[in-house]
Amino acid sequence: EVQLQASGGGLVQAGGSLRLSCTASGFAFGGRSIGWFRQAPGQVREAVSCISSADGVADYADFAKGRFTISSDNAKNTMFLQMNSLKPADTGVYYCAATLGPYCQVVAGTRWGQGTLVTVSS
Repeated sequence: EVQLQASGGGLVQAGGSLRLSCTASGFAFGGRSIGWFRQAPGQVREAVSCISSADGVADYADFAKGRFTISSDNAKNTMFLQMNSLKPADTGVYYCAATLGPYCQVVAGTRWGQGTLVTVSS
């Protein structure tokens, strides 16, 4: 079965840290962009961070720069999102995505994890 399994969300106080993980089964990351998105209550899904297959560079949304770090272990088909200095505005459901386009765009065939809830209390 092809799936992405995300984990690591939870409740944390402002200023705290969480590390999200996402493991793929049934397919391999290799050669495709991978990334994280999030959706806050009542908001549209937005990109958080991505590793582009075009140049191997990690890119971050402005709100994530300096606080979040994306990484991957392709041998284990697992990606991570280290989130530090969390703020209440970071609250939302975080989704991992694989088989994105070469510049991290969502394309037909992009695979999504089920989402993991991050709640940051003030």
